[in-house]
Amino acid sequence: MPAIRRTVCGAELDPSILTSAERLQFDGFQRRQNTNVLIQRMGADSVPIKRIVRVTGLSRGLVRRILRGEREDVFRLRQSSLTPWFPQLEQYWQDGCRNGAELWRQLRADGFQGSLRVVGEWATRQRRAEAAIPQGTGKCPPSRKIARMMTSGRHHLSKADSIFVAQVEHALPQLAQDRRLLDAFTSMVRNGEEDGLAEWINQAKASGLAALSRGLSADLDAVTAALREPWSDGQTKGQINRLKVLKRQMYGAAGIDLLLARLQHSAWRRHRN
Repeated sequence: MPAIRRTVCGAELDPSILTSAERLQFDGFQRRQNTNVLIQRMGADSVPIKRIVRVTGLSRGLVRRILRGEREDVFRLRQSSLTPWFPQLEQYWQDGCRNGAELWRQLRADGFQGSLRVVGEWATRQRRAEAAIPQGTGKCPPSRKIARMMTSGRHHLSKADSIFVAQVEHALPQLAQDRRLLDAFTSMVRNGEEDGLAEWINQAKASGLAALSRGLSADLDAVTAALREPWSDGQTKGQINRLKVLKRQMYGAAGIDLLLARLQHSAWRRHRN
């Protein structure tokens, strides 16, 4: 993530497109960046950490992190309840709906449970962004969203997400190679192709998937059998999971007899239905 933020999400932010709440976040980000610059300058002048702690009032651990360059970041807005609804919002926006209250009502009809304020701030930011024509927002998606975008099919992504993924892969070729290896492994599992497993493990040893390749090598016979044989232990694992759920529901206060009775009753109800 630090490499992605530096190379892809490092565009300068135009504060004029921010809402009031987001501007407060941006002001805090700027203060942290100024503190980082000050402490790094003092470190370059060989000022002892103990004196830096006394001058700045920060903890020793935080000062060490800043001196090691572990607190460098770009400004990014916090993920909110609105994040999963961005595709619908963008679609409504492209269809011509530019009123925050109307956007909120349409999202509510789709099942959105958030407040009008959140949607209104998003609409305000969109209007300001279109009017300001900024050089860049500097906003970096969370790591989980980036992982989901990179492992999803390109035809499932929006144009903006496709461009972002292309930028990430151009800036970090090793990450692009890891994604191709992951796609190849997924294809092997889905299609039961055991012939290419050994070659894949050798290629993965020198990649970001080295830990996965070591785990597969340690249990190679079982992995090969899973790719070759049509059988699955999914039914067994499902029954074990059901048993664990029943045990948790009883909070461990019941004995084996009651647990057996609940299992039998659950099976009888499924059979009856």
